[in-house]
Amino acid sequence: MALHEPDRPERPWRIRLHEIIFEADTPAGKAFDIVLIGSILLSVATVMLESIRSVRIHYGQVLNGVEWFFTGLFTIEYLLRLVSVRRPLRYARSFFGVVDILALLPTYLSLIIPGTQYLFTIRILRLLRVFRVLKLSEYLSEATILTSALRASQRKISVFILTVLTLVIILGSLMYIIEGEENGFDSIPTSIYWAIVTLTTVGYGDLSPQTPAGKVLASLVMVMGYGIIAVPTGIVTVEISQAARKLNKVSSQACPSCGLEGHDADAVFCKYCGAQL
Repeated sequence: MALHEPDRPERPWRIRLHEIIFEADTPAGKAFDIVLIGSILLSVATVMLESIRSVRIHYGQVLNGVEWFFTGLFTIEYLLRLVSVRRPLRYARSFFGVVDILALLPTYLSLIIPGTQYLFTIRILRLLRVFRVLKLSEYLSEATILTSALRASQRKISVFILTVLTLVIILGSLMYIIEGEENGFDSIPTSIYWAIVTLTTVGYGDLSPQTPAGKVLASLVMVMGYGIIAVPTGIVTVEISQAARKLNKVSSQACPSCGLEGHDADAVFCKYCGAQL
């Protein structure tokens, strides 16, 4: 049986902290989010600059110090987010909660595994909050439609991917039999790689059939690729149109209890934890 996370007792300072961190309706809240977005952009730019060898040689220590500064800043911000909501575990398990913690891990992991600090760029996902900060409610609605469509088409896409995987295994095996090692198809996995590259119309050109039978099979795979690409597009398009008809306008308000967003504009209670908005 799942354990219920009890609400923390309401405190005036926690209410104020929640307004600043999660809401953009007040001047303080909007200023906080704008500073946060600027910090995210600067931190990502720092990592990108450090990946340039000439810059890293001359300014490596400075950039490393800047990375740790932003990591400390975002760590404090993440802890404040947990403190400001009545149900911190629910927020920690939410999409933005997971993104927040993933944005912190690379720098700390770099102490154990050198190079992982370049995964710092994952915090660019946190810029999704810009839609709430700028009160772009229409974009929030569109994002909700897209998310709903992807979830609704999950099973269909899974069946489609399984079918494609089965197909490329068969095609790769056939090409291995037809071309053989003398023409570069030295194993079935290599031939499957060729089938994937060809079926998806990428066509690197590092492997190509030399025999007439192989060229005929390759031609069939190329033509088949155009038809296969259209399948997931059609599935998602249908689900998007259905989700758009069902969706109400989305509010940018965050729940004071769990910190989650995406509620209908006329919602009175949180659809995730049931707390009053």
